[in-house]
Amino acid sequence: MIVNLRKPEAVEMARHLLQWGLDNGCPFLLPYQEASALTTAGLSDEEWLRTVKLAVVVGGDGTFLRAARYVLDAGIILHGINMGHLGFLASSHPEEAEQNLRDILDDRFDVLKRRLLRCVLYRDGSPLHTLYALNDIVLSKNAIARLLRIEVRFDGRFFGVLPADGVIVSSPTGSTAYALSAGGPIIPPHLDSMLLAPLCAHTLYSRPLMAAATDRISLIPRDSSRDITLTQDGQLAYEVFPGDRIDVELSQDKVLQTVVLPGRNFLDLVREKLGWGQSTGQE
Repeated sequence: MIVNLRKPEAVEMARHLLQWGLDNGCPFLLPYQEASALTTAGLSDEEWLRTVKLAVVVGGDGTFLRAARYVLDAGIILHGINMGHLGFLASSHPEEAEQNLRDILDDRFDVLKRRLLRCVLYRDGSPLHTLYALNDIVLSKNAIARLLRIEVRFDGRFFGVLPADGVIVSSPTGSTAYALSAGGPIIPPHLDSMLLAPLCAHTLYSRPLMAAATDRISLIPRDSSRDITLTQDGQLAYEVFPGDRIDVELSQDKVLQTVVLPGRNFLDLVREKLGWGQSTGQE
């Protein structure tokens, strides 16, 4: 179990599930940090990642994104119980947690393999950082920075210069996150594609653009502004200089496995979380 220890309701749910697991012959294994906070026995990160096959994430989508980075190379399947707000990743309701866990223990679930973005930041032609994102990579100005001019390339071929506050490169999973607020389309997570979405573009022609699974999108900030940040899943930030190049593509060797519960799919989540079609009533 991975828990958002800063949310009292998540900690309370975790304590409840710990007892439920003991009562049902399925004790949870906790990493050391969670175990220490919940005053129970835990495992080192190395032992936990080596032992666990499926992990329950108690928190919101931010906790789920943190968990995704934690289990990146371990092949662990994630199931999220949403203690936050929208919850597209941690999509299970707290009141359904016990039944959902019974379904999982009885092997009544499917596994969705979500493609990750692979991003490499180059400086002076040499790779400086390599990172992976489940939702998105965002290149943006800082609060006091001026308008950015971002050169965009596809597979090394010049596409255009985008004057904007920034740009989002999103995976299908991330299409319901930051990219949605930038006017991007909703993309089912099983589709192999990427989305390029400008942030507050200073043109009338710049619109969100879908890219193929085999494309490589390159972003190169121009002009002289140094107040530029590259953000990974909205949680980790990296300083970017003019002339740096950010290459983003779908990872060829890393995926994140997530639980799909019986009778629920992505379209159900869209209707539930975004209210799709509710203005016309129920059939």
